[in-house]
Amino acid sequence: MTLRRLLSAIVLPPLFAAFHLNAKMEKPTPLILAVHDAPVPFTGSDQRTHLVYELWMLNFSSGDIAVQKVEIFGDGKPLETLDSAATATRLQPAGLRSTTGTLAKSSQALFFIHLTLPAGAPVPNQITHRVTTYVAAAPPAFQHLVETSDPVSPDSHAVAVIHPPLAGERYISADSCCDATRHTRASIGVNNRVWLAQRYAVDWEQLDANGHIYNGPQEKLESYTIFSKPALAVSDATVVSTVDGLPEQMPGQYPSGISLTDADGNNVILDLGSGNYAMYAHLKTGSVRVHKGDKVHTGQVLGLVGNTGNSVAPHLHFQLMNKPSSLASNGLPYEIDNFQITALSPGTKAFDEAEEKGTPLAIRAMPAARLVEKSLPLDQMIISFPTK
Repeated sequence: MTLRRLLSAIVLPPLFAAFHLNAKMEKPTPLILAVHDAPVPFTGSDQRTHLVYELWMLNFSSGDIAVQKVEIFGDGKPLETLDSAATATRLQPAGLRSTTGTLAKSSQALFFIHLTLPAGAPVPNQITHRVTTYVAAAPPAFQHLVETSDPVSPDSHAVAVIHPPLAGERYISADSCCDATRHTRASIGVNNRVWLAQRYAVDWEQLDANGHIYNGPQEKLESYTIFSKPALAVSDATVVSTVDGLPEQMPGQYPSGISLTDADGNNVILDLGSGNYAMYAHLKTGSVRVHKGDKVHTGQVLGLVGNTGNSVAPHLHFQLMNKPSSLASNGLPYEIDNFQITALSPGTKAFDEAEEKGTPLAIRAMPAARLVEKSLPLDQMIISFPTK
């Protein structure tokens, strides 16, 4: 089987077929791999280093490509291996929120990666990816293709250390980093580029003393423990923008007819400096207390938690990003200066059920509250923040 016949079978564009092929030419690459946004290493509330990013996969052929295995290496040493079952839960075709194990012909997808380094392990200088595939359009002798990505170096952006955005106890870090699909995989095309502004976003909700997210009529805002709680400035900062006056939504179901520009509801964006911007979304109608250009201090009340915009229940959506836009920006990790983990949620499914039905969340209490410093709260933690 000659290289020319292989290229013809894969049906690459005529430009490639026009080249004079000989043994010295590079091999054909029906699967093209790239990392567009290098990961920023940060410390999670498990006190380990995490790297969250996306490996772009482009099927540049006329047939489907099944992704059988993805191996990740740091400075040449194995970091993680994902088999076909695991890859099928992380490969998301462009423009979709569903996942697949097969990359359709002439299509592109994002492969979502979350690396947790062993305790004490250094951050690698370079990361590479080896992808084992089955190329349906290739001749039998060439169908099992292994591609290796170019190396990528972790981003050296300094991780912001911030104050908590709330005060009090029994807060739940819902849909937080790093595998919660609602935020981490919310890719969107804006201004001729694909962004992941919500890569490290969290929806803060709160339990009452009996483990309820709400207690009383589901459709009543005041039934929710977190409703009207103060949202606090996480740092000395400058107010970039504010929105207020959008109406509260009825809890229990997502509203219809919400435009993309109103999806965040009433909100505040702060410039924390050093290329870090913080957004507080879904604030209570009429509660925003700051204006564009204001200088705010750490712990200052910006507004109250509400249920405006595209929201199913009162909560505080909080995220850091590299631009003052909730859409056209890339999410950045951050580390909260100190908080306590008091219990663990059973998981997203149980949390969603408790939010839907108003039943108590069967949390697993810890023997003693664990003080955590300079860390990002991971998904489904029950957390207490300082009140001063």
